[in-house]
Amino acid sequence: MTTLETQSLTIRFGGHVAVDAVSCAFRPGELTAIVGPNGAGKTTYFNLISGQLRPSEGRILFDGADITRMTAPLRTRAGLGRAFQLTNLFPNLSVEENVRLAVQARSGTHYDMLRPWRTRRDLIDRADAILDSVALGSRRSVAATALSHGDQRKLEVALMMALEPKVYMFDEPTAGMSVDEVPVVLDLIARLKTDTSKLILLVEHKMDVVRSLADRIIVLHNGRLVADGKPAEVIASPIVQEAYLGIAPGKSAA
Repeated sequence: MTTLETQSLTIRFGGHVAVDAVSCAFRPGELTAIVGPNGAGKTTYFNLISGQLRPSEGRILFDGADITRMTAPLRTRAGLGRAFQLTNLFPNLSVEENVRLAVQARSGTHYDMLRPWRTRRDLIDRADAILDSVALGSRRSVAATALSHGDQRKLEVALMMALEPKVYMFDEPTAGMSVDEVPVVLDLIARLKTDTSKLILLVEHKMDVVRSLADRIIVLHNGRLVADGKPAEVIASPIVQEAYLGIAPGKSAA
């Protein structure tokens, strides 16, 4: 079973400690939401896990292996999927071609002059099935750069799905989306949860999204892990409501 763990993970920028000795283990079959006020270190923690940043101290273990010094591309190949870092890898290619290339990369298929990709019906069918699942089937021939912001977010999810990672990492997946577009992405993540072999991490500030998806919440504040537990317990905690979710004592978390 896939496991992911950070041990005393720390990063400093000059004299500022952005992530401060965070130790946390994540389990398959569980969606963990990472919440906290602006500047709490949520995205920095994500960037450390996915390899965009190197820690000052601490370790990251993935399936028992130390990946602390592994590059971001190698982590992706190992099974760490980070959404919303993949926007418009090929902006002038069509939506279908973007996803087909991700499917091709996942399959290990290399370019063959004697067998053009259009003859690989299996790759095309897989790409089209993924596009249908993210409600982009009707946009498959559109250039990625011509998509709306919401459709670009859906394409990012499709690209990650095509790579079939062991770990799905979503950083504010509904940011910038219209009210009509949000349910599509939330439904996608909910469907990914049904595969209990997968591990899902979600950075999100919208508590209605957290409530609808999370099995567990961890709270960061000033780079430190200050709460970890079931959503109802964490949300109901007075210190979390007041100091980390901006809710005055005695008020509802709604």
